[in-house]
Amino acid sequence: MIYHFVVGDMAAQPLQEAILGEPSIQGEIIVLKDILHVGPLQKEEGQGFSELRGAFWQQVTGSDKPHEVTDMEKLLEVSKHMYDNPDAQVWLWMAPWPADVCAYHWMLPYMSKHMGRFYLVSIAGLPFLNEEGKVYFPKNISEILPRELVKARRLARQVTPAEYEVDGDEWQKMVTDNAGIRTHEGGKKIAPRSEDHYDNILLSFCSHQFQKAHKVVNQSINKYNVPTGDVYLGWRLRKMAEEGKLQLQGDTAKTLKDFDIKLPGGDAVAAEAATENQAQA
Repeated sequence: MIYHFVVGDMAAQPLQEAILGEPSIQGEIIVLKDILHVGPLQKEEGQGFSELRGAFWQQVTGSDKPHEVTDMEKLLEVSKHMYDNPDAQVWLWMAPWPADVCAYHWMLPYMSKHMGRFYLVSIAGLPFLNEEGKVYFPKNISEILPRELVKARRLARQVTPAEYEVDGDEWQKMVTDNAGIRTHEGGKKIAPRSEDHYDNILLSFCSHQFQKAHKVVNQSINKYNVPTGDVYLGWRLRKMAEEGKLQLQGDTAKTLKDFDIKLPGGDAVAAEAATENQAQA
């Protein structure tokens, strides 16, 4: 039995198709929904990890309803099955993406109890073929065709005792740092950053005229390859508005398409320009 761990539903889709078409790697896909490179990792006394992460995402989404995070429960259930079934293996499909690398460090202490049965499929720096048969270097599992993922099974290798030794303390370090954002610095390296790390990028796409929040967020993601996702960046827009760095209009409790943003002072700038135009006339 192979338990295939992958971060995100989009990455799970091509992997599911690949596994169905290749008997040698058939097993169960475990989709990790949380992205551990954003938000707090340090629990308060009496608080569970899933509770901590759920509270964070509830704050980010602005929802009145509790946000359920069950990744830890999934991991513990698989670990239990591995105790009961000595032949069971775990494969983590890891792209050179902060959420994937953080997932590796998070899983490592639990998988250390099953030495020799934790496998890593790392696609970092490796070429794949796209639909046109051209070589490219994907940054996410979701970008890879199922037939190419079938080939990628050959990359699976056991996490070595040396890796458990070298990487084993990294998760606790991340918890201790408890940074707002963690960025991928190549390989398995993760660096702590403040939660406003991408704010200047967002502000660079804002003007003194109102525009849809989703436009600013999409431009930031597409031009600078910001890996946090749009929900987190939408939260940062609302936080900057609370700090007076932006002005909002519309319903911020809904989607990014339901409210507009601009830099403060636009009305005064427009009025000054109109006065100058009248004087010149």
